[in-house]
Amino acid sequence: MYKKFRLAWPFLLPGLAGLLIFYGIPFVGGIWYSVTDGKVQNAFVGLENYISVWNNTMFQMGLKNTMELSLICAPLLFLLSFVLAAGLHRIRPAGGFFRSSVLLPYLMPSSAILLIWLIWFDFRGPVNRLLAQFGAERIDWLIGPEARIPVILLFLWKNLGFCVVIFMSALQSIPESLYEYATLEGASFMKQTFRITLPLAVPSAFLVGILSFVNAFRIFKEVYFIAGAYPNEPLLYTLQNYMSNMFNQLSYQNVTTAAYIFAVIVFVLFGVLFLSQRSALKRLNGGD
Repeated sequence: MYKKFRLAWPFLLPGLAGLLIFYGIPFVGGIWYSVTDGKVQNAFVGLENYISVWNNTMFQMGLKNTMELSLICAPLLFLLSFVLAAGLHRIRPAGGFFRSSVLLPYLMPSSAILLIWLIWFDFRGPVNRLLAQFGAERIDWLIGPEARIPVILLFLWKNLGFCVVIFMSALQSIPESLYEYATLEGASFMKQTFRITLPLAVPSAFLVGILSFVNAFRIFKEVYFIAGAYPNEPLLYTLQNYMSNMFNQLSYQNVTTAAYIFAVIVFVLFGVLFLSQRSALKRLNGGD
């Protein structure tokens, strides 16, 4: 075991070095910026920056919108990817084409995706034309409070494929003999789902849940594509908008402080998800 681990080090070092240089060191080094005043003397101010940023109305609005969008997008992404993966798993091998096409959004450049979305949700675009066919009034999707809808749809369309692949790999790893034996014993579809599928898919489901929230927390790209750095609609102003604007103003103290506050919130949320996974595994395994 030790010999295999020693042989693996030369292959791990390049990736670990890049991770340490571009992520680890800046993350730790940024702590100094968050506790200094940013002036010529760069004096230590303790938690003053954290108190100031936490009481900032733009930070509060960005944090609130980010959490709301995440709590909408992550569960939707989780449920849709599971349903789609289960459907594709059921129709195999006829669904080979669809299983291969779920990753197509990853191959499209962001500029092309943005152009498609702007055309589709334009005031005179196909979506509004379809609404007009049913007698509904046109909606200004890109400016009004409804602007969250194209942002959420863009997020789901862009991130759905990867989560589907993870779920499908988990479903395909479950032996068919378990379902055949359960069917012979008279187990219903729901009983098979809760007694076989869910217990064996919980680790992959936990991974998909983590990835869903991580991607949802990074929804700034979709918001920036549609609404820009300063969205007209306050509901689209995210925490990343705040940090990006602070960075453009060279306010590194506010940027790092906001980042660390958000990091603590994310760590707490992931801790809750981890405890939920352990609790779910215990319940599904009969409390063992």
